[in-house]
Amino acid sequence: MTNPLSAADPLGDLLARFPNLPDVAGEGLLFAFSGLDGATCTASGFVAAIDGKPFNLLIHTPQRRRLRLQFPSDPAVAIATGDVLAGRSANTPVVLTWTAWHTLVGAIPADASAELVEEDEVRGEAEAGGVPRYVADGFLVGVVVLRTGPGRIALAWGKDSAEATARADAGLNADPWAIAGKRLEWFRKVPPALRSGRERLLNKCAAVMRVNSCTTEGSFRQAWSTPDRVPHRHCWLWDSCFHSVAMAQIEPATAWSWLKSMLDAQTDDGMVPITTTVAGTKLGKPMTQPPLLAWAVLETVRAGGDRAAATWAVPRLERYLEWDLRNRDRNRNDLLEWDIEGNPRCRSGESGLDNSPRFDEAGVVDAVDFSVFAAHDCLCLADLHQMLGKENAAEFWRMRSRAISQQVHAQLWNHDHGFYEDRDLQGRFTGVRAVSGFMPLLLPDLPADRARRLVTMLDDPAHFAAPVPVPSVSLSHPTFSTDMWRGPMWVNMNYFIVHGLRRHGLEDRSVRLAEATLTEVERRWRESGVLFEFFDAKGAVAPPACDRKGPVGSPFDYRRRYSVIRDYHWTAALTACLLWGR
Repeated sequence: MTNPLSAADPLGDLLARFPNLPDVAGEGLLFAFSGLDGATCTASGFVAAIDGKPFNLLIHTPQRRRLRLQFPSDPAVAIATGDVLAGRSANTPVVLTWTAWHTLVGAIPADASAELVEEDEVRGEAEAGGVPRYVADGFLVGVVVLRTGPGRIALAWGKDSAEATARADAGLNADPWAIAGKRLEWFRKVPPALRSGRERLLNKCAAVMRVNSCTTEGSFRQAWSTPDRVPHRHCWLWDSCFHSVAMAQIEPATAWSWLKSMLDAQTDDGMVPITTTVAGTKLGKPMTQPPLLAWAVLETVRAGGDRAAATWAVPRLERYLEWDLRNRDRNRNDLLEWDIEGNPRCRSGESGLDNSPRFDEAGVVDAVDFSVFAAHDCLCLADLHQMLGKENAAEFWRMRSRAISQQVHAQLWNHDHGFYEDRDLQGRFTGVRAVSGFMPLLLPDLPADRARRLVTMLDDPAHFAAPVPVPSVSLSHPTFSTDMWRGPMWVNMNYFIVHGLRRHGLEDRSVRLAEATLTEVERRWRESGVLFEFFDAKGAVAPPACDRKGPVGSPFDYRRRYSVIRDYHWTAALTACLLWGR
C-alpha cells in the first residue's frame, strides 16, 4: 500500500513513489485527460498543450484560450507527463492535473496568479434551446471558466456557463496532489526496458501513448486512439495499428479495443477507410492506408489478447485484404498501386508517405511498400487462421502472400541499382530510391543475396548512411530536404527495417539501427520535451524547424500551418517497442 502524500512536500513524495518519470517539458507537449482513466470528449476540443513556458497552456477549443500562470519564480519542471505537470517555484511545489476530461486543477503558490485569455471568434453555433451540436469541423461549442482560490486553480469546460462554473467550483475543492498520484499509478504497469539507462524516455513514450487514448464517444463504441489529440484528433488506420502493437504490452484489452474501433469503420464492400471521426464522418475521398491490421491483431493476441478477438477479426481482415487486392491492382499483376491525388503537396495520402518524391510524377505505380505490406498482412492472417485451427484457410492466405512476394522479387528489383523500386504501369522503374525499398526485408522469401545488397545500400553514404538513419529518400535524390517524406527519418519505417534485418539473421545490423533511432528520439526529446513526428536525417535541423509540406515558418501555430507534430503517438509507441526489444 502506498503512503499518503506528504503535506510538507507532496512533490518529493511523488518523485519518491514514481522514479524516472519524464522531467522535460516544451512547447507543444500535449496535456489532457486520458481515456485510460475515464470518459473523454473529443468533440469539446478541451485539450491543452504547453504554450511557451511549461505551466502556460494553450487550450484548443474552437474559440482558442490561453491559461497564463504568473509565478514569483519560474517553476523548475520535475514531472512532465500528458496529464501531470509538477515542479517547484522557489521552494513551493506546483502541480497541474485533470480530475476529468472537463476539469483541470492545480496547486500554485499563494502569491502566483492565473488568467484565462480568450482568442479567435467562436466557430459554429448552438442549436435552438442552447443545446450544443457538432459544428462543421466536428466541434461542440462550449464555455470555459477559470476559478481561483488560495493556492488553487480550476479550469472547466461546460455546455453553458452554469455547468462550467459548477465543474470549476468542484475542482477548487479537489486535492490536485492526490489526483496527480492517482494518474501516475498507471506507470507501474509499463514493462521495463530491455536495457537500463533509458527509463525516463520509456515513461515519456508511455505518457504520450496515454494522453492520446480516447474512449467511447459518438461513432466509437469502445476505446480508440489518435495520432495526436491536436491537430489530427481523429482515428487513423495505420497509426492505430502501431499504437495497438505497443499498448498490447501494457493493456492488451485496450489495444484490442483500438483495433476494433478501426475495424468497426469497415464499409459494406470491405474497405477500411484511412480515417474516421467521432461524428462518424469519413474525411476526404474514399481511400485506405497501408494494410497492417492483420499484423496488429496478431501481435495483440500474442501479447495476451483474447483469442475470441481473433475469431471476430479474421473475417473482417479477409474482406479488407480482398478489397485491397481487388481495388488496388489495376493491371492485375499481383502488385498493388496506391491512390494518387491531385494535390502536389500530398500526392498519396493513402500511402501514408504523403509527399514522397516517389509520387512527384503524379502517375500510378506498382508500389514496393503497398505490395510488401499486403503480402506480409496475408501471412499474418494465415497465422491467425493457424492459431484458430483452420489449416486450410491458413494455407490459402500463405499462397496469396507468396503470389504477391514472388512478383515483388521478380518485377520490383532494379538490378542496375541493387534496390527495390516502384515501376510505372508501362514497366519503367521510377528510379526513386526511397525507404520503401527496404520493406521487402519483411518478407521471409527475400533472397539472401538481396538482403546483403540492401544492407550495402543501408551503409552507403551516398544513399542511406545518413547521420540519422534511415532517410526517407536517398541522400542523392535531387529533392532531398527536411520536408516529411522527402528526406527525414521516421520511426515507423526504421522499426520495420529493424524487424526485417532481424528476420534475415542480421541481428548486429538490426541492433545498430535500433540504437541509432533511439539516440535521435531521446536527443530531441531532451532538447524540446516532446516526441516528434519525424527527424532531419542529417541531424542538423531540429524538428520544429523542419519543413512540412512546404516551409513552416514561425511562430508555432497549428491553426496557421501544421509544422512537425509534437507528442506523436506512433513515435512514442514504436520507440517503446524498440526499448522493450519488441
